[in-house]
Amino acid sequence: MAGIYIHIPFCKKACNYCDFHFSTSLKNKSSLVNALINEIKLRKNELKDEVIETIYFGGGTPSLLELDEITSLLESIKIDYLLSDNIELTIEVNPDDISEEKLISWKSLGVNRLSVGVQSFFDRDLKLMNRAHNSRQSEESIKLVAKYFDNFTIDLIYGIPEMNSQEWISNLEKAIAFGVPHISCYALTVEPKTALEKQIASGKISPVNDDVYLEHFNIMTSFLKSNGFIHYEFSNFSKEGYYSKNNSAYWKGEKYLGIGPSAHSFNGINRSWNISNNNIYIKKIANNILPSEAENLSLKDRYNEYVMTGLRTIWGISLNEIESQFGLEIKNYFLDTIVNLNLREKLNFEEDRITILSEYKFLTDGIASDLFKI
Repeated sequence: MAGIYIHIPFCKKACNYCDFHFSTSLKNKSSLVNALINEIKLRKNELKDEVIETIYFGGGTPSLLELDEITSLLESIKIDYLLSDNIELTIEVNPDDISEEKLISWKSLGVNRLSVGVQSFFDRDLKLMNRAHNSRQSEESIKLVAKYFDNFTIDLIYGIPEMNSQEWISNLEKAIAFGVPHISCYALTVEPKTALEKQIASGKISPVNDDVYLEHFNIMTSFLKSNGFIHYEFSNFSKEGYYSKNNSAYWKGEKYLGIGPSAHSFNGINRSWNISNNNIYIKKIANNILPSEAENLSLKDRYNEYVMTGLRTIWGISLNEIESQFGLEIKNYFLDTIVNLNLREKLNFEEDRITILSEYKFLTDGIASDLFKI
């Protein structure tokens, strides 16, 4: 199986924590959509004979696209790629872009999953993050989405300055009350060169707190589990049957094609990424030149990625897979490192599968990095 990711690099406003590639100017949107269509055609042989199981419109803000623009992108994929009969087709949407008319239109195009960027149900938090919507729009949009889509997810952010534990619980309670079948929860991170970093440095916003992160993480894992959610990946919680096929494919090392400026691709052996500049991207694609760079992943690189992504999930990592993919020497290195660093007490061994025990889940990235081959 394989997936296609389409990056839509436009937003109404710049969220102050975001370091993804986007522009708040829409003046070249039509030209960029045409470039996306051309890149889809140019790269058709990269997934030749692969069945496309997922298409994901991310960003940026894909819900800023017009219906005919989404239609053109999907039609170009259908012409040159082999699509699964059970394809998962997701669009990221913001609450302020959602209307009954748009929901009906998206569904008519075959979209069968929405990812709604709620982030918080508190206006104070949304204002702090410079989001374009308010809490009322969040609640109304979820009610509308649930009317037309059975499969959808919302994003929530924890560890926001001034957010206390009861408010975090309230966010989770509202999501449950609306019948959301999938929730992605991310810690607010301070990325370099973002507005958030500058505001914290100047004292306008309180710094984020690691103790608060941990407290909020423990609250959400306990609360969502008690409400029937499966913690199937470090940041993702789902009702049975609502796992994200798109995200799960990334974590399992499946192939994917990234279309658009800044988009990344992976073919199982090497990784490539497009330039993060809309104008250069458009000009290069117009001349049938792919504006991308690539790196061949060494055996060590692929092992490290397998450990990092696998340990974040409920599927964990397989000793048999480590040996078959990377060799007996690396398998022995992995097992020796567990013993040498006294990591066994933090891990669960079930047949040949290894996962991180729930009480140590918050330490996942650190445990994974301890197991890397340097």
